[in-house]
Amino acid sequence: MRIAQDVSSRATCNRRKVGAVVVLEKRILTTGYNGSPHGLPHCTDVGCKMQDGHCIRTLHAEQNAIIQGALYGVSLRGSTLYVTCQPCNNCAKMIINAGIIKVVFDGDYPDEFAMELFHEAKIDLIRLRPEMDGRGEMLL
Repeated sequence: MRIAQDVSSRATCNRRKVGAVVVLEKRILTTGYNGSPHGLPHCTDVGCKMQDGHCIRTLHAEQNAIIQGALYGVSLRGSTLYVTCQPCNNCAKMIINAGIIKVVFDGDYPDEFAMELFHEAKIDLIRLRPEMDGRGEMLL
């Protein structure tokens, strides 16, 4: 997770800096951070492109890690994804289809449907920080 946190420092969207690392048998396969598509302007240069409360200019860290595998011919089947924030439902679908079998995350994201998808797909989920309720108390 420390490497995912380091990778997040490269993120080019100031709204949220997220890093992801895909690992298989203790070897790093790919990394990703949230940023614009290759060759296009970044939020740090031209600002965020907001729609419905989300920046739509950037790809998510998980998406970039999966795309990096595709670009360089690295299979992610059977691997573990470490990510600094809970994946959204679009990333969850990509994670499932990439063959990633375990997701370790640290940090919340309000997307219950993503969690449903992971459970239905039997993805092993590990949340490093306990989930808190609105009053700051741990949920069991």
